[in-house]
Amino acid sequence: MITGSFRYSQWEKNMVLDKLGSSLYEALQKVFKASVVDSELVKELIRDFQRALLQADVNVSLVMQISQNIEKRALNEELPPGISRREHIVKVVYDELTKFVGEKPEEIRIQPGKQNIIMLVGIQGSGKTTHIAKLARYYQKRGLKTGVITCDTFRPGAFIQLKQLAEKIKVDFYGEENNKNPITIAKNGVDHFKNYEVVLLDTSGRHKEEKSLIEEMQQIAMAVKPQEIVLVLDGTIGQQAAAQAQAFKEATDMGSIIVSKLDGTARGGGALSGVAATGAHIKFIGTGEKIEDIEPFIPSRFIGRLLGMGDIDGLIAKVKEAEIEPSEKDIHAMLSGKFSLQDMYDQFEAMRKMGPLQKVFGMIPGLGYQLPKDEMEKAEERLDKWKVIIQSMTKKEKDDPKILNSSRVRRISRGSGLTESDVKELIKNYENTKKMFKQFKGNRRMRQMPFKFG
Repeated sequence: MITGSFRYSQWEKNMVLDKLGSSLYEALQKVFKASVVDSELVKELIRDFQRALLQADVNVSLVMQISQNIEKRALNEELPPGISRREHIVKVVYDELTKFVGEKPEEIRIQPGKQNIIMLVGIQGSGKTTHIAKLARYYQKRGLKTGVITCDTFRPGAFIQLKQLAEKIKVDFYGEENNKNPITIAKNGVDHFKNYEVVLLDTSGRHKEEKSLIEEMQQIAMAVKPQEIVLVLDGTIGQQAAAQAQAFKEATDMGSIIVSKLDGTARGGGALSGVAATGAHIKFIGTGEKIEDIEPFIPSRFIGRLLGMGDIDGLIAKVKEAEIEPSEKDIHAMLSGKFSLQDMYDQFEAMRKMGPLQKVFGMIPGLGYQLPKDEMEKAEERLDKWKVIIQSMTKKEKDDPKILNSSRVRRISRGSGLTESDVKELIKNYENTKKMFKQFKGNRRMRQMPFKFG
């Protein structure tokens, strides 16, 4: 993670990713929209880039070094075949930020057919217990026999919480509700799951100053000898991440980090400070509140979403996980704009299976920062209304919304119990959606997606 003669510090990483995304997206839009791509445009991009970094309180010398790298590469590097200067400039910014975040992605190593013990640690409130369930679901979906153990005897309700989460995803659970010795519980649980491939161990949340809990964590690790100890870091805590991560690193042999709560404005900057402090790698990120909202951390995808460039590979993976099976006929119909109101509703419902619409649309190139968060939240609510409205239509009206005149709109409004404005809003969104999908028709990668809406 070195550029020129500067090493990115944990503090600098923390500040950059919290504030940079939207500012840099706006700067890149100037490059896309400019009629002429020349040195002046590059210098303007650099000034915008510097402003964003400096507003994030990054060291001035480091800002200058990164800026020089981008300017030098953007203006002097020979263009690859088939790439315009405009595209090259954007790629250079993308490359430099990807270096900043990390190198190659790494996952927790699992040996199929053997017992793999993964122990999660972290501050209380970081989302540790929830992420035990998320990881369990992740490995379960990949065909690995998985069990979870609760050793949290400190927090009231921890036993019930993990038990209920395990039952929800149909993963085997082990705990001893009346036993207050977490070391004994851990040993008994590991023995109980001796024929399981992935055993996930939940521990009591602790603060770096709570010596008794730190010692307890060390004793559990010595007793069960986990293959991997994973620190769960709250992605919203900012600079505190470094101190937390360092304390856990000093206490035990921590090898991995999961960043939780990346579904809001936080973009993992604080968690990256933890990586720098410990030498551990971010291996997973939690991107929402649902059990399915966890994904391997892949630096290139992370930066792509940060810059509003989307994440088609990640979107394809989510489509496959949601088990959405398309046909070539469906794809062609959607991309040609030849689909009914019912088809449109079905596609948005399919998208909701993959997570919040804000997150899903953010993975589509060019849409990440164009869709205001409050509008996307409204869209979630609108889908429930649209379902009722569509159910109040005849088949002919669903297939050809152009016939929806005033009298038909009034009838549908009365039948659905909603206003005429709600019905008209659905029709307007239908027309806008047709236009959007037609734009994707020339995008080869979008057409290759195994997904009904292309």
